[in-house]
Amino acid sequence: MATPPLLHPSCHRTPEGLTVIAEHLPVDAVNFSLWVNAGSAVEDDAINGMAHFLEHMVFKGTEQLPEGEFERQVEARGGVTNAVTSQDYTCFYVTVAPQDFTTIAPLQIDLTLNARLDVESFERERLVVLEEIRRSDDNVRRRLFRQAMTLGYAQLPYRRPVLGPAEVIQSLAPEQMYDHHRSWYHPENITAVVVGNLPVEQMVETVVQEFATPSRPPPLAPVQSLEPPFVEITRQTVVDPKLTQARLVLLWRVPGIQQLSQTYTLDVLARILGGGRNSRLVKSLREEKQWVERISVSNLTQVWQGLFWISAQVPPENLERVEAEIVNHLRQLQDEALPGSELARRQRQLVNQHLFGTESPSSRAGLYGYHHAIAHNLEAGLLYPQHIQQLTPADLQQAAQTYLSTTAYRVLKVLPKS
Repeated sequence: MATPPLLHPSCHRTPEGLTVIAEHLPVDAVNFSLWVNAGSAVEDDAINGMAHFLEHMVFKGTEQLPEGEFERQVEARGGVTNAVTSQDYTCFYVTVAPQDFTTIAPLQIDLTLNARLDVESFERERLVVLEEIRRSDDNVRRRLFRQAMTLGYAQLPYRRPVLGPAEVIQSLAPEQMYDHHRSWYHPENITAVVVGNLPVEQMVETVVQEFATPSRPPPLAPVQSLEPPFVEITRQTVVDPKLTQARLVLLWRVPGIQQLSQTYTLDVLARILGGGRNSRLVKSLREEKQWVERISVSNLTQVWQGLFWISAQVPPENLERVEAEIVNHLRQLQDEALPGSELARRQRQLVNQHLFGTESPSSRAGLYGYHHAIAHNLEAGLLYPQHIQQLTPADLQQAAQTYLSTTAYRVLKVLPKS
């Protein structure tokens, strides 16, 4: 398969171990992102939340860069900057005008590699992180996500919250953060991505000259064993007094990034079941029967293992029949070959969504950074449309039979207080 002509990143590897991915895109902006291959999944229980806490602390300055100066310089130029921590990575990014890239990029790199991590800033930011945890605990969707992840995984680190428990954050010491930063934040474990309206050679050189530090292989992340598929239907019911309607979540353990070729069929099945008003579950349960307020389907792909996820907002009296109708639709996908016209429509939606999502520097940088740094397969990101287009009705039927059992899955019911 050939790379799509609209996507043409170049990949560079430095003696220090840094990977730089760069692409010229003729728009009046440059997006620069640093992908650290260390999210919450590399933590153990004793430091759960460290990766996210460290993301905050990176912006507290370096010996050369006072706290707030980086953000001030970005904002003064009309740029934007932020960061995100997930289970599998931490990413710092900035978008600026092309003429400002050579000024801003070195500052971003300095922050990331040389974070000061002083005790006073650490204690102040601890309070900020604890407040973020409190807000997360007060958010219905985030509470539901955490409950479902805990139900879906028994041992894998994805069962732990990215933000960490408040009691763990309260116990962390600056020395632990220093050790975590030193272990993971260095060229061998970082992918730098630059996309925008500058010559590729200039963008690469600007980044590389700031990373002239010795390579130091990161510690090995704990080896994780895949958790077996569910063997029976297991149910968990909880009461959430802040809800006005019940929530229903059905979960299946499915392949993750380490089995990337097995995830494409699941992406399409998620679209068939829950991708818009004419998808099977939305049309049946919301539009026709009106048994749910909303229903969504997603294929959550993590490095080690994924979860196929069906979630609905349901009046409590409809819970049982909604679950039964979902199972009926899964059984139909297993027993009957998908009509070619329906598959073609869903393939077209996924392909177009992928293509439309590569129009800006930031979206392209996200595609390249994620697939190189986390999936270790840049080509797979570039060729996603071809992988989707090659699927057949038989592939979809086989995937439904293999992964979406109608007799073995996890059920989470969250009820409003009666």
